[in-house]
Amino acid sequence: MPSIVLFGATGYTGRLTARALVARGAAPVLAGRDPAALAVLAGELGGLPTAVAEVTDPATVRALLAPGDVLVTTVGPFLRYGAAALAAAIDAGAHYIDSTGEGPFIRAVFDRDRQARAAGSALLTAFGFDYVPGNLAAGLALRDLPTATRADIGYFMDRPGTSAGTRASMAGMLFEPGFALREGRITPEETGARVRSFPVAGAARSGVSIPASEPFALRRTHPGLREVDVYLGLPGGAARGLQAAARLAGLAGRVPPLRHGLDAVLARTITGSGGGPDARSRSRTRGWAVAEVRDGTGATARATLAGGDPYDFTAKIMAWAAHTALDGGLLGVGALGPVEAFGLDALAAAALDAGWRRHTGTEAPR
Repeated sequence: MPSIVLFGATGYTGRLTARALVARGAAPVLAGRDPAALAVLAGELGGLPTAVAEVTDPATVRALLAPGDVLVTTVGPFLRYGAAALAAAIDAGAHYIDSTGEGPFIRAVFDRDRQARAAGSALLTAFGFDYVPGNLAAGLALRDLPTATRADIGYFMDRPGTSAGTRASMAGMLFEPGFALREGRITPEETGARVRSFPVAGAARSGVSIPASEPFALRRTHPGLREVDVYLGLPGGAARGLQAAARLAGLAGRVPPLRHGLDAVLARTITGSGGGPDARSRSRTRGWAVAEVRDGTGATARATLAGGDPYDFTAKIMAWAAHTALDGGLLGVGALGPVEAFGLDALAAAALDAGWRRHTGTEAPR
């Protein structure tokens, strides 16, 4: 009988996701490299099954899965550690959900679309705060203006905390190429190439462009889109600073000895293991995802989502996706965006259940 397998269960996001799955009535197999830590977590959650697997031994990851299973993986940084789980899911004919925010890895998942279709696997990458809210907000705006040819999406947070895994993922992307949708095609573009502002809760906030899932996902549900940009919200000065830093990193990345040396330093000093913000800190975080779409006549539509902590949202939305996939609720196979995988209304309802709602006024989200 197919089951949900949570790989990376004892990490920071993995533990939150395990609890969210149990809260939904699921009994996932908890998988990871440390049998003692797995046993402790399994006991805390009522005696769940466990399995030991290690990304440096891909055969152990493949052994976790059978056809029809749902693999949820939080093992990152994904550019460094994610390939084994992705390959295992496709090889097994299992469905796949990850929590990455790393643009180059997102591209790698969408590049496996044909193989996944042949295997009967659905691949759902970046299925957390990175980048479900923006896909949903854009889907709502595109429903209001289906003739749109351009979409701009911005992500904004107040009082955010970061986990060790998030910091490691951000460091791993420093020297990687970015991308955007240009003239209907995925085109290389440096991270930070663009800075723009969005209206957020009654004020203008700046964001700097980043690679994300929306350029891939939105063009599949709305083939008329020609341009898609995604932005990470930062104060104006910080946005310009990140833009400059990204350009310097891009230059350094073109010099192989320099890049290899810097990569080695980052790998030693910024690891993916460790904790993250506690429940009290997460309760203070507020976030927004804003999508603006425009057509060739100049007509525009906007949708804004508002909610709470990104880690709590990620755990809850991945748990919902895994539970729904196991119950046969997927709308297709292959590499899918969030709306394509489940439909706009189902995704909106799941986001609401995870604490994110459409925001129509100027008040801060509750």
